[in-house]
Amino acid sequence: MKNRPDFFYRQSGVIPFYKEDGKLKIVLVSSRKRKRWIFPKGIIENHLSAEESALKEAYEEAGIKGIVVAGISENYLYEKWGGTCEVQYFLMEVTEKLDSWPEKNLRKRIFIDHEKVSKVVDNERLILILNTFTERELKG
Repeated sequence: MKNRPDFFYRQSGVIPFYKEDGKLKIVLVSSRKRKRWIFPKGIIENHLSAEESALKEAYEEAGIKGIVVAGISENYLYEKWGGTCEVQYFLMEVTEKLDSWPEKNLRKRIFIDHEKVSKVVDNERLILILNTFTERELKG
């Protein structure tokens, strides 16, 4: 049984990337409780669009700013708070990496070659989403 309001289960996030020395880099953050590597995401705030909320989460959780370059056509589902959360991901090109951000003391952040992401992210569905974006949008 859900133990949060319905809007908690509608979420958005980003798959942040940038290029450095010709290499594609991905930004990951640690989850707060389990300390797993994930993409920034969170509840879609009532006054924001899914895209705006995703960009806000990127800033708050990872200390990065950027622009959305694509959305994903399928959503990621996971169980939390007694229900199923549905996350809409956006591909975000990182334009700025900050030294200080709201959740800096709660999470770790890494910048990693996209080929190595599958070695640190233990969620196959998130890897599949990243690989779909990599093939379709980033290598194009």
